[in-house]
Amino acid sequence: MLALREVSKVFEKRLDAVERLARRLGADVQEHTVHAVDRVSFEVREGEVVGLVGESGCGKSTLGRLACGLHEPSAGQVLYRGAPLDGTRRRRIQMIFQDPFASLNPRLRVGEIVGEAPRVHGLVKAGDTAAYVAGLLQRVGLDGTLARRYPHQFSGGQRARIGIARALAVQPEFLVCDEAVAALDVSIQAQVLNLFLDLRRDLGLTYLFISHDLGVVRHLAERVVVMYLGRVVEIAPAAELFAAPNHPYTQALLAEVPTLERRRRSFMPIKGEIPSPLAPPPGCHFHPRCPHAMARCKEENPVLREIAPGRLSACHLNG
Repeated sequence: MLALREVSKVFEKRLDAVERLARRLGADVQEHTVHAVDRVSFEVREGEVVGLVGESGCGKSTLGRLACGLHEPSAGQVLYRGAPLDGTRRRRIQMIFQDPFASLNPRLRVGEIVGEAPRVHGLVKAGDTAAYVAGLLQRVGLDGTLARRYPHQFSGGQRARIGIARALAVQPEFLVCDEAVAALDVSIQAQVLNLFLDLRRDLGLTYLFISHDLGVVRHLAERVVVMYLGRVVEIAPAAELFAAPNHPYTQALLAEVPTLERRRRSFMPIKGEIPSPLAPPPGCHFHPRCPHAMARCKEENPVLREIAPGRLSACHLNG
């Protein structure tokens, strides 16, 4: 359904007038270039739930925005059902954002927030919008009579449901969920995750589920894509990845997931700090933190390649 082909995204910060003047006067002021996503390729099949995981700042959210057309790639292609994204195809891919309060317009009532897009796209007539919105709110577990309230009048879990209703309003086939439950209490997280599963069953949806919470991904995803500093380092079916991770970065991530079997164990974070995307290390980006790093890792970028049926990893230890 969705295919990313060697997709990259570079953000450049140009010098403003004051910085240009400072540089003329001898100050060491440079333009900044951030390689947020670096030649990423993977596919999402129809009806599948793919989890996208990695540390904060690794490029997950940028990749999600590329997938749904909110960002244009600097290089590579994003294909939906085999064709480049255009207006119609973009409507079929909707995004649910991390902060359910910041992503809702505080000056609009919920009925306007949810009902505006389907009305503009001609999916519902103006006179039928109120009933359409009420039906969407009921589908996500809210009272349809609440459409006249403003976002600040709802709890965090309710606002998350409003964000889901807004995404569903234009009848999408594919949802990109960017840390969609990260800001919620654990009990509310479980309710919203179950809602995602119900919507997938009832509406035949496909998900790209972005999260740093591996427990959530394990519960929801069928396949997992692991990112580190803008690059994909491993792709595998969820059960296989959690049972036997291949890449050293994936192994380090899973080693610190809390479980009942690891009680009274001290938390040991991954050695070192994640490098800055302004100046990523050469070769394998993970080599400064990898316990298995060798000379080759510092010079040559490992290629993501198949190591077993349905499993891909980018590590020189695989041969």
